[in-house]
Amino acid sequence: MHDQSMSALGAALRARAISARELTEQYLKRIEQLNAKINAYITVTAEQALAAAERADQQLAAGTAGPLTGIPIAHKDIFCTNGVKTSCGSRMLDNFVAPYNATVVERLQAAGMPMLGKTNMDEFAMGSSNETSFFGPVHNPWDLERVPGGSSGGSAAAVAAGLCVAATGTDTGGSIRQPAAFCGVTGIKPTYGRCSRWGMIAFASSLDQAGVFARSAADAALVLQAMAGFDERDSTSAKEPVPDYAAQLEDSIAGLKIGLPKEYFGEGLDPGVAASIEAAIKEYEALGASVREISLPNAPLSVPVYYVVAPAECSSNLARFDGVRYGHRCEAPKDLEDLYKRSRAEGFGPEVKRRIMIGTYVLSAGYYDAYYLKAQQLRHLISDDFSHAFEQVDVIMGPTTPSTAFALGAKSNDPVAMYLNDIYTIATNLAGLPGLSIPVAPADGMPVGLQLIGDVFQEGRLLNIAHRLQQATDWHRMTPSLSAG
Repeated sequence: MHDQSMSALGAALRARAISARELTEQYLKRIEQLNAKINAYITVTAEQALAAAERADQQLAAGTAGPLTGIPIAHKDIFCTNGVKTSCGSRMLDNFVAPYNATVVERLQAAGMPMLGKTNMDEFAMGSSNETSFFGPVHNPWDLERVPGGSSGGSAAAVAAGLCVAATGTDTGGSIRQPAAFCGVTGIKPTYGRCSRWGMIAFASSLDQAGVFARSAADAALVLQAMAGFDERDSTSAKEPVPDYAAQLEDSIAGLKIGLPKEYFGEGLDPGVAASIEAAIKEYEALGASVREISLPNAPLSVPVYYVVAPAECSSNLARFDGVRYGHRCEAPKDLEDLYKRSRAEGFGPEVKRRIMIGTYVLSAGYYDAYYLKAQQLRHLISDDFSHAFEQVDVIMGPTTPSTAFALGAKSNDPVAMYLNDIYTIATNLAGLPGLSIPVAPADGMPVGLQLIGDVFQEGRLLNIAHRLQQATDWHRMTPSLSAG
């Protein structure tokens, strides 16, 4: 059952061909067999999942079930979950058990989805390869010697390996779309403010956004529908009506105007990835879309802008982890200063420390105007580029990543090379736009992602455009060969 679509599983549950408990047991068994190889899960919540499945079966029997009732999901370990450890992939929070559910978790729980567990991630969502986790790296199910991408690599790997039907993730600079591309699944980052950030541990508050991994755009539409919407507990949540995403999936894309940014097809793009993207674009043309070259002239500045803005916000957000109220505390501190210094030194890993130091520097007196203020000005120009582009085209397309998944350890000692993995995704976060990655033709046996970028609150249109390609091709149906041996 692990390779079935969400709609097929939902139909089987409603027809009583399988119970929610049986379905959940199958996924828990698969996790038990394969997670040691992949390391996708930090925590498995079998008892809770089975209890939720029992409740789902009662709803199914009573005829009160919704489209997601009884379908198992996993949550990135950045979302607070009541009574379950929420570690953020860090030693700092290895002992933290949240006393409440994040809004995203709460809403999917209300939709009847049993939670299988919490997925591995780069520490505090800082990374592009899922190698910075305190709990060890996640392995790509397509090749266990390669990275799954990050920071939501555990969620992407879990969906790709059939260890859950769908999973939540967060995207600050590409952390849903990049691992979706590397693992050959569908991943969507909605417009900033579309999904509540309440109960989602903050990395960079003006960039972080919750999203979904699934096997297809149709499946992602169902989950996003349940997650999205205004939340009065989140001051950044948008009071924007949520359309029926599933109802839009079959809309025609004849006459669709696709923009291809010339900045996304130049130096640094792997030829195999470029060929796969070109093949997908040709499929869209066959479906009635037209293609034109566009320019996002400030897009090349997105990486340096991001690595000023994001560390600045992270240095502020992570100041709360001081060994006093919760989280890791050093042994036998001599005084308060020693408590702060050693608790933070022991609790945070190297990448988190690097970003805190950069962020503190760019916010310091004498450097704020030169770095942080300048970065915010450039961020505005990047956003303006997209506004001008959407006056000409309906959707922007290009590669999600410059290459396919690279080997574990290949870029661990070169932070700049690691940061460049997000060169095509970061601008979308800086502009607050929705972005989606879907699998296209593989290159050298590894998945390749096509990125779709839409105007604000156009998630439904992106899912529709992605769905139409997935109806015409079977790239999204490819799965890695895994055995429990």
